[in-house]
Amino acid sequence: MIVCTFWGIASGLVGAVVVLMGVIAMKPMLNAGYDTRLAAGVITAGGTLGILIPPSVMIIVYAAVAGQSVVKLYAAAMVPGFFLAFLYLVYIIGWALINPKVAPKLPAEQLVVPLPASIRFLGENYSKNMLVATIKALFSPSKLLNASNDARLSFQQIAKNVLAALTPFILVALTMWGVWWYVIIHQQAERDALNVPVVTQVAQSAASDASEPAEEGLVALDATSSNLKSKAIEEDAPLVALDAAAGDAPTEAGPAAAADNGPPENFELYFALTCVLFGLLLIYYYINLDEEQFEILKLLIESVVPLGVLTILVLAVILLGITTATESAAVGALGAFILALQAGTLNFERTKQAVFLTAKTTSMVCWLFVGSALFSAVFTILGGQSIIEQWVLKLDLTPIQFMLLSQAIIFFLGWPLEWTEIIVIFVPIFLPLLAHFQIDPLLWGTLVFVNLQAAFLSPPVAMSAFYLKGVSPPGVTLNQIFAGMMPYMFIVIACMVFMYILPGMTLWLPKFLYGG
Repeated sequence: MIVCTFWGIASGLVGAVVVLMGVIAMKPMLNAGYDTRLAAGVITAGGTLGILIPPSVMIIVYAAVAGQSVVKLYAAAMVPGFFLAFLYLVYIIGWALINPKVAPKLPAEQLVVPLPASIRFLGENYSKNMLVATIKALFSPSKLLNASNDARLSFQQIAKNVLAALTPFILVALTMWGVWWYVIIHQQAERDALNVPVVTQVAQSAASDASEPAEEGLVALDATSSNLKSKAIEEDAPLVALDAAAGDAPTEAGPAAAADNGPPENFELYFALTCVLFGLLLIYYYINLDEEQFEILKLLIESVVPLGVLTILVLAVILLGITTATESAAVGALGAFILALQAGTLNFERTKQAVFLTAKTTSMVCWLFVGSALFSAVFTILGGQSIIEQWVLKLDLTPIQFMLLSQAIIFFLGWPLEWTEIIVIFVPIFLPLLAHFQIDPLLWGTLVFVNLQAAFLSPPVAMSAFYLKGVSPPGVTLNQIFAGMMPYMFIVIACMVFMYILPGMTLWLPKFLYGG
């Protein structure tokens, strides 16, 4: 499930993840005695998360249809997407604990990791703890440099081993530093840039012209003493009266507005507790870092870490406003080319396939935009929108009743239809009614994204089931796959209930990053 989640984030496509994990994991799980329903449900449900957790094609299509900000929708879908994956994990672990037969433990011989001769040599000649052994080998490399051919390592390889052993610490340290930099240092710089020049200029104006009655004027929040304008105001700059107090400046949706509010309450305390928790986990991990754990760590670094770093980088440059969604796609493409080049898998044939697949996906999305705009225009001109609005208004629904009605309709539409038809045809019908019921379009849209997870898991048009059936062993039937997927539909509904009861789960991150 975890691998499906991160592969989904990297690809943003359901079919690719389901097929890939079906090929890699389905047969080994069945050979190990896992229940077919459990194996099928994990792959099909995990594979759909790629269309929910950013970067996601579905969110881009919805943003175009609804006229919403892509980056705000990305931020809104981030926490619910990972929370849904967490609920899936709770269900899987709970089922396995209640009924161990569905996921039997592997035989002891299958849990042994093959160790290279160099790793065994490190453990025998330096230390059983691999962090200590790699550091000792770095400062005293003579034994490894003079070892037998199968265990010998060059000094460069010894240095790579040290770097591999320190990778968990480096990742945790960079993550915590990034959080501290953004919340404290970066936002403090923005607050200084916004507030100090205005207050200084107001004070200077009051001191220099105290005898004359001050004529109220407007200055840009980003104005300084050298570029103060009293009449010609920059079009995009927020405005504040000269006699306004520093705290009275109007807020504007954007990173600057978020910075005005300062760090969240008790941020330093929570940050310190998180650092202590991560520190204790790292200490525990390094105490138990033996030869097998070190080999597993190296395998993870080679396979997962580069892809994870690339994914986080692409999302970070979008959410922090460094690049647009289009520019971040270019960053991701460049990173993918570098990874393929490093792995030695980059050739003309694979590059051509990637280009054709990109063109195919882009063309599909563009035609969806055309179809959405055409349908909405014709539907409105012919009076369809007004009929729907009058019908809903005559029902005299409360906001929660309208929310339940709209999400229930979308849920049941997911059984016969795919997400593209639902977003293009049916979502525009509900959008004009959100203002009447005072429902936040970000919250409603994110609920739709989670809701549409069920569209991939609900027969008869459950595309995940057909993707998996195509790569499963002959003994696996569609009925078994459907049976494995059904419980995850109820988990999707449970996630939506949590999102409605706790709207901060959805709205906190976009508000923190962009204000509003």
